[in-house]
Amino acid sequence: MNASTQLIDPKITSTIEAPSQQWLARARVHLDTLTKPLGSLGGLEDLAAQMVSIRQQNYAKPLQKAVYVFAADHGVTAEGVSAYPSEVTRQMVLNFLAHGAAINVLAKLHGVEMNVVDVGVDADFDRIDGLLHRKVRRGTRNMMREPAMSREEVIEALNVGLNLADDSKAKGHSLVAVGEMGIGNTTAASAITSLLTRRSVEVTTGKGTGLNTEALQHKRRIIEAVLQKYFGEAGGHTLPDPVDVLRIVGGLEIAAMTGFTLGAARHGVAIVVDGFISTAAAAVAFALVPQVRGYLFAGHRSEEPGHQALLDYLGLKPILTLNMRLGEGTGAVLAMPILESAMCLYNQMATFESAGVSEAKD
Repeated sequence: MNASTQLIDPKITSTIEAPSQQWLARARVHLDTLTKPLGSLGGLEDLAAQMVSIRQQNYAKPLQKAVYVFAADHGVTAEGVSAYPSEVTRQMVLNFLAHGAAINVLAKLHGVEMNVVDVGVDADFDRIDGLLHRKVRRGTRNMMREPAMSREEVIEALNVGLNLADDSKAKGHSLVAVGEMGIGNTTAASAITSLLTRRSVEVTTGKGTGLNTEALQHKRRIIEAVLQKYFGEAGGHTLPDPVDVLRIVGGLEIAAMTGFTLGAARHGVAIVVDGFISTAAAAVAFALVPQVRGYLFAGHRSEEPGHQALLDYLGLKPILTLNMRLGEGTGAVLAMPILESAMCLYNQMATFESAGVSEAKD
């Protein structure tokens, strides 16, 4: 157990167990008995086997789906790292609540319960209905000038996610998507990615919401300066403390997503991570508790270059590649019907024996 896990309730971190290898092996055997050439369903077979290893004896029950969209602002936007003003975070939260965003459309289409969480938006929503009010503070501090959060604020944001994972389990959710909204959060995610994966800022930093080439170079210089200031050249040779990474360069929504990922894994719930920001949170959760890895599915591969570095770090293959970079949980929700399809094939296809179909000769 590293120092960070001692700051989180040990009843949570110590009880996260990897999915069952016995059920995984059992699933592989069953897949090979279905009326198809061996391996012919490709990646769908891998998805089904992983889902069975997570769900175990509940593998045949219908999936209860939900998406949690965590919203927060970032003080580093004062450095000109985003093409959009920070007010857009508040405006998009209101758009989510008015059911006008892409994630609303996709969640409704695919029967996914939608939850919007204010964990750190720099605005007062006046207890507006439909929003989960979990604000830790009104945005992070400017990481260029000082650490983004205090250690106490990081722990509070982590606990927001952990508690929401408890609520999700109580609602009966068995497949959850993790999304976000926060102007400036690709800057935080790029810094996290460089620190965890040891990839250069040049590799991990993209255009975010649409920066031009000059603005992108400025964004990279800001991230380089932040990493040099707090972590030294290339972040040093040892893995930084994951909670310190969140504290110094993270976002409130990223910390909450990290906690939610840990909590969902603790409850044996399958987790579909979305794009770059969501996967950065999953990577921090993995750095804290490696057993989390077996509960993760990568909904898609984002156009943000750092996303591939995170997928490599986690050992995840994206279900979809659609050149998306929206966030909100859109790619994760889009992938949910693929996972449902994999499980329907697993549960409903005939076996060679039951169908009276001859198997391939050795």
